[in-house]
Amino acid sequence: MAVQTTTAPGTSTFVQVAIGLQTLTLFFQAATAGLLLSTSYGETLHGVGARVMYGATMLYVIAAILAWRPGGGSPRPILYSSGFLVLASVQVILGIAHMPALHVPLGVLMFGLSLLALGGRVLSAAPGIKPLRRAA
Repeated sequence: MAVQTTTAPGTSTFVQVAIGLQTLTLFFQAATAGLLLSTSYGETLHGVGARVMYGATMLYVIAAILAWRPGGGSPRPILYSSGFLVLASVQVILGIAHMPALHVPLGVLMFGLSLLALGGRVLSAAPGIKPLRRAA
C-alpha cells in the first residue's frame, strides 16, 4: 500500500529561499575571489562572504529538516543539504590552508551543484510542470 506524503505549507518555500541564499552567497564568493587577487579589500570581503556562505549552508540544513519533519516526506533533501555542509567545511579548511588548486575547483563545483538544487526545487514547485522520474 502506497502512502502519499506532503510537506507542510510554506516549508517548500523556505527550502527554496535557503537554497537561493546559498547559491547567491557562492556566487558572491566567486566575485570576491577575483577581488582577492586585484584589490586590498578583497581578502576581507572573501572572508566575510565565507562566513555568510557557511551560515547559509547551515540554514539549508535546517530548512530541509523542517520541511521533512512535519509532513513525513522524503529525507533526501536533508542528505543533499548535509552534503553541502560537508563540502562547505572542506572548502573553509582548504581556504584557511591556502590551497587554491583544490579550493577554487571545489567552489565551482559547489556553485554548480547549488544551482542545480535550486533549479530542481523551483521547477518541481512550479504548477503544471511534472518532475522527471528515473525508470525503475
